[in-house]
Amino acid sequence: MIYQNAVLLLLLLLIAGCHAKKGPGRYESENLMIKPVSGHAYRHISYLDAGRFGMYPCNGMIVFDSGEAVIFDTPTNDEASRELIRWVKNDLGCKIKAVIPTHFHDDCLAGLNVFHENGIPSYAHTTTVSLARDRNEPIPQNGFDSSFELEVGNQKVYATYFGEGHTKDNIVGYLPVDEVMFGGCLIKEMGAGKGNLQDANVQDWPMTVSKIKENYGEINKVIPGHGEPGGIELFEYTIELFTEGE
Repeated sequence: MIYQNAVLLLLLLLIAGCHAKKGPGRYESENLMIKPVSGHAYRHISYLDAGRFGMYPCNGMIVFDSGEAVIFDTPTNDEASRELIRWVKNDLGCKIKAVIPTHFHDDCLAGLNVFHENGIPSYAHTTTVSLARDRNEPIPQNGFDSSFELEVGNQKVYATYFGEGHTKDNIVGYLPVDEVMFGGCLIKEMGAGKGNLQDANVQDWPMTVSKIKENYGEINKVIPGHGEPGGIELFEYTIELFTEGE
């Protein structure tokens, strides 16, 4: 009897495990890599030609639930963007509800026109829309001022502006159900340098990240714009990096 109960319990756990699986595993090609981050989020990685520094990996986030998805940042080129859209539709089985570039640089919106060609609406901070237009970059279709909320299946996802840092328009994305944040280039991976400061506000950068930390102090996972995800220590590292020598 005890043996039969143990076997029954094992079968129930296996069945529960099968039902708990929310999406496919990782994906990798020459242009694109996709890795699971949580039950409702993936990290997509594409590559930017950095000249003598080679092909530089750039992160974005896919949020999904109940047949719908939202993507933060496009891949770095049209080919990788088409590949990502196909994967979300065919492998993840989701309709892409929106794409949200987190600032106006190429590693956020270079593939935006591909999303538009596929009928996927784009949303960005109003400053991102303005800067993209001024720099002859692909232009997001819809602007918001401080915060934007979208329903993804039965979940909600938020895009929020906290202040200047890597650029004057950088925003972050947040998925409450899994406590996952896409920090974009505003947040640095552990051990990273300061990176591209051409459009940066290095004085405000640590204050902006401090505001984010105050609002999301109990976060589970933070995805930086480049490199490996981590936890709240990525906030702390970024703050320290840009307060050194002050």
